[in-house]
Amino acid sequence: MEQKIIFGPAGRPLGYKGPAYKACDFIKEEGLDAYEYQAGRGLRISEKSSKILKDNSKNNNVLVSIHAPYFINLSSDKEKTIDNSIEMLFKAAEVAEWMGAYRIVFHPGYYSKYSKDEALKIAKSSITKLLEDLEIAGISEFTFAPETTGKRSQLGNIDEIIAICNEFDKFEPTIDFAHLHARGRGFISEKDDYNKILSKLEDELDINKLHCHFTRIEYTKSGEKKHHTLDEEDYGPEPQWFIESLVENDWNATIICESPNLDLDAIKLREIYEKLI
Repeated sequence: MEQKIIFGPAGRPLGYKGPAYKACDFIKEEGLDAYEYQAGRGLRISEKSSKILKDNSKNNNVLVSIHAPYFINLSSDKEKTIDNSIEMLFKAAEVAEWMGAYRIVFHPGYYSKYSKDEALKIAKSSITKLLEDLEIAGISEFTFAPETTGKRSQLGNIDEIIAICNEFDKFEPTIDFAHLHARGRGFISEKDDYNKILSKLEDELDINKLHCHFTRIEYTKSGEKKHHTLDEEDYGPEPQWFIESLVENDWNATIICESPNLDLDAIKLREIYEKLI
């Protein structure tokens, strides 16, 4: 069977000591095919380094995505926070174009004092402004990938992510299955729960390649608490069911591993996959 699912780490591999923009050599040597560059604490990479990463990824046939800063909040009750968030996503689109990133992953925001519907409406208005700014600047080589979020106070349940992606061109979802599990306080308790998520996506969106995050996760009543390794089996969701569900439903997918073991657990996910194809 053709390899339709590829795997990689969320950030610099554990055993790699070089610059992040040259990590694809190491990633390819490990037998992995994807790399999510982490800019969660700020977009500090230069145009020169971004273009080195682009060449490095092409030479190794490693698919690159970028995670935009964590402090983006498109649904804030403060106008300055929204303006800063739009500016950060604008910069992320510029960097993504330099590095050839196929997805720009970001957390949409928080509900704060708003109802869920109000927060979603504000976020959509913010995105409209962002896209207008990008069009004026002539930046067009981007695909934004809003992520399902792990805390129940955050904008980003699966219905909200679908609504955003249906509203705008050049928007595709990032489905973080650990976040869905934590937000739902243990939602994924059997294999069919994965099937239900995939069926929902298939019914409501037109997706050629699903961008995913995966790890085991600890949660409280508020949602996400802490990421865990795949070996920590006291925590869900179950990786075997996840890969089986993707294969059985014939999905093309990029799976970015966010466990504390990053590339090492990405390899374990790949090994599960290879036994199924």
